[in-house]
Amino acid sequence: MSKSEVVELPVLQEDGAVPCCPPLAAREPAPADAEKTAAMFKALSDPVRLRLFSEIASHPGGEACVCDISDVGVSPPTVSHHLGKLREAGLLTSERRGTRVHYQAAPPVVAAMSAMSAMFDLRG
Repeated sequence: MSKSEVVELPVLQEDGAVPCCPPLAAREPAPADAEKTAAMFKALSDPVRLRLFSEIASHPGGEACVCDISDVGVSPPTVSHHLGKLREAGLLTSERRGTRVHYQAAPPVVAAMSAMSAMFDLRG
């Protein structure tokens, strides 16, 4: 993926999905909201994590097992490390099924990011 390429994330049409925090343009964020939002952006600032998040969010059904994730240019232990960082930041949820862990982009996060990209018109 080139640096100038735009990747659109799907918007979940799930009733009850509430953005993780108020839109930045609505008001100055409270310190706790600012910390949470900054942690999410920090986690996504790594190219491998951004690719992993995008691949999981755009995967059919909105979830993926590590075995479903195609090559992102790093070893499997490094993929696990990055997935853990995305979970810690609140960007992904996970569920163990047998010996495998399935990851899903947190619906409120996808809704908030979609609103944010529209607000900033990140498409150029």
